[in-house]
Amino acid sequence: MSSALSSSSSTSLDDDKEYEVDEIRDRIKASRGSRFNLIENELGLELTRRKFSRQSVINGIKDLSKDLLIHPDNRWYQAWTKFILLWAVYSSFFTPLEFGFFRGLPENLFILDIVGQVAFLLDIVLQFFLAYRDTQTYRMVHKCTPIALRYLRSTFIIDLLACMPWDIIYKACGSKEEVRYLLWIRLSRVHKVTNFFQKLEKDIRVNYMFTRIIKLLVVELYCTHTAACIFYYLATTLPPSQEGYTWIGSLKMGDFSYSHFREIDLWKRYITSLYFAIVTMATVGYGEIHAVNLREMIFIMIYVSFDMVLGAYLIGNMTALIVKGSKTEKFRDKMTDLIKYMNRNRLGRDIRNQIKGHVRLQYESSYTEAAVLQDIPISIRAKISQTLYLPFVEKVPVFKGCSSEFINQIVIKLHEEFFLPGEVIMEQGNVVDQLYFVCHGVLEEVGIGEDGTEETVSLLEPGSSFGEISILCNIPQPYNVRVCELCRLLRLDKQSFTNILDIYFYDGRKILNNLLEGKVLNLGVKHLESDITFHIAKQEAELSLKVNSAAYQGDLYQLKGLIRAGADPNKTDYDGRSPLHLAASRGYEDVTLFLIQERVDINSKDNFGNTPLLEAIKNGHDRVASLLVKEGASLKLDNSGSFLCTAVARGDSDYLKRILSNGIDPNSKDYDYRTPLHIAASEGLYFMANLLLEAGASVFTKDRWGNTPLDEARMCGNKNVIKLLEGAKSSQLSEFPYQSQEITDKMHPRKCTVFPFHPWDPKEHRRHGIVLWVPQSIEELIRAAVEQLDFINVSCILTEDAGKILDVDMIKDGQKLYLECGTH
Repeated sequence: MSSALSSSSSTSLDDDKEYEVDEIRDRIKASRGSRFNLIENELGLELTRRKFSRQSVINGIKDLSKDLLIHPDNRWYQAWTKFILLWAVYSSFFTPLEFGFFRGLPENLFILDIVGQVAFLLDIVLQFFLAYRDTQTYRMVHKCTPIALRYLRSTFIIDLLACMPWDIIYKACGSKEEVRYLLWIRLSRVHKVTNFFQKLEKDIRVNYMFTRIIKLLVVELYCTHTAACIFYYLATTLPPSQEGYTWIGSLKMGDFSYSHFREIDLWKRYITSLYFAIVTMATVGYGEIHAVNLREMIFIMIYVSFDMVLGAYLIGNMTALIVKGSKTEKFRDKMTDLIKYMNRNRLGRDIRNQIKGHVRLQYESSYTEAAVLQDIPISIRAKISQTLYLPFVEKVPVFKGCSSEFINQIVIKLHEEFFLPGEVIMEQGNVVDQLYFVCHGVLEEVGIGEDGTEETVSLLEPGSSFGEISILCNIPQPYNVRVCELCRLLRLDKQSFTNILDIYFYDGRKILNNLLEGKVLNLGVKHLESDITFHIAKQEAELSLKVNSAAYQGDLYQLKGLIRAGADPNKTDYDGRSPLHLAASRGYEDVTLFLIQERVDINSKDNFGNTPLLEAIKNGHDRVASLLVKEGASLKLDNSGSFLCTAVARGDSDYLKRILSNGIDPNSKDYDYRTPLHIAASEGLYFMANLLLEAGASVFTKDRWGNTPLDEARMCGNKNVIKLLEGAKSSQLSEFPYQSQEITDKMHPRKCTVFPFHPWDPKEHRRHGIVLWVPQSIEELIRAAVEQLDFINVSCILTEDAGKILDVDMIKDGQKLYLECGTH
């Protein structure tokens, strides 16, 4: 990867003719740097800066190897790579030749072989000091330990074995043929040649088709060269006495015979073997050359099978050259167009480097592009995003305390991007529509003063975010955000972020609170607090409308989504109506049951005093009403007497029947102490009166003027109602043979609550009270309260207004009373 991102040296050609990515240093520090920085960049050495002290001297001795690390872009190392490339080409082609044609190298070739192995040994040493670019983070690694471990885990063992003097070992082992097979380890050096061609393909100075054709010819030549050496090796493994049973020993070209072929010139033997390999690969017929023994037949079958694959590879690559569809060629075409565009518009060197570096970075990091995953289902893509990005997003301070569902939705919408050092991602004063999270690298927030001076506000390291202030508060970007090191960022567009916040409202509020506690206070942007508070209030109002609308429409799915996202199911609208009020009024059983399971207040009242149960009863939804009653709901009317009287006056018998069946007292009184039976009798409503009597209404109750329901019926003159009430009077008298008032009290006894303090007393003197039935006299009431509350010297009972009660008839049902406290 480091070679793929290698930058051009100081002697490279003009940008119009070539392109190699420059390693762009931190431009902020470079602008303040010294000549030492320029020398460091030129030599490619990472020198550790330390303050001079005794301890630093000791550390310098210990870390000497770290100070001598080699940068991949060092011009001297680049020259070394070209030198070692020549030896790799020589070794790759000579190794099969040595295996097939030599049993022990002659002196001149032996010395050349030793020189080559020494060069490769030196290259192994340099690999332990060569910095590299991490394939995941694209950051340069300059530490000795990771560099050494990386090389040891990769090709160190193979490279070391390839440098062994196998010719000497072969002779020392008594010329054992098995030792010579270890020569093939040296073919691992082919990867250096492969890397060279990969770099050459990206170099726009060289024609792409020419490069590809040369590469394909080299591949074909190398395969046939290796096969030719193996063909000759198969012939030499038989003793000289049996050489006539080999393909070359039995060969005769015209008058020339290959008997005793070992004595023939080496060049002629090699050309013959190469000819046999090429003819076999092309499958055009053998002529006089053909396999003779079984081993040669087996190898030719294997070789021809391999040739079919090789032929498909060559044809496929040639087709790709004609169609022009390879990834590298598309990159080259794009880079050529970019250079023409930059030349035509005369862009500066800095912006040219940034553009080309970014395009090259996109090419090298193409595994992150969405096009790679576009054919994968969305569900799997979501899991991939969660696996890759969730650990980074969870650490962001602005998301502290947010739900896992909200963070998962954020992660799914993220896009990965890379930025080179020196790039300004956000500029002060611009409109921001992207939110970024830092995965790797370092950025800085820079404030620009009115006089143009720069001040570093803070550093953004992995786990940080930026852009959220501008997006949430709808304000321009307050500062510049500039890249210090090569960064890997996760990007979320404003629209997606806003859509998620509309659903997960309370997570959005936590984000705003985290923002107030963190960045806003640190940056001194105090005026944002009012904007954020207003934003919270606005979202709360909008969310309550959404919840109530879902309940009113019976959209259980949307209602569940809103509540699970953090919406309050007890939140009321402008009329004080909760979602349960609306669901009950519309008769939605499933929505009502869901809200009950969410533990909402089933007895809440709106601004008009209506409860959910009353709404269900009003609209005739008996199943919803029974469901609410089953869960403990009650009507809880503030003025049940007036409410019942109004219902009777309207003549709605079904409505009255539903109200009475839900536990309301049929003897409730209005402001004139008139009961619903008074109204039914005065209006001559026979059916209503009959319903009230069946529910337990008393015919002896008197209103403010001392009239009973029977008196009202006689004044109305409805004979049927009079007869009904007289029959009810007889029935109630026979059941309770007492006075009418006593009958009423027994049928519907009054209760009161007595407290051992007065509302005007200090809070520390207050205690719990006791609920008592109202007896026949005030003395009995005082005596019962004293016994229950353990008080002495109580002389009287007072009302809330400090009025003294002299008779029990003055006490209303449910009234609060207070003892005049003596000595406790």
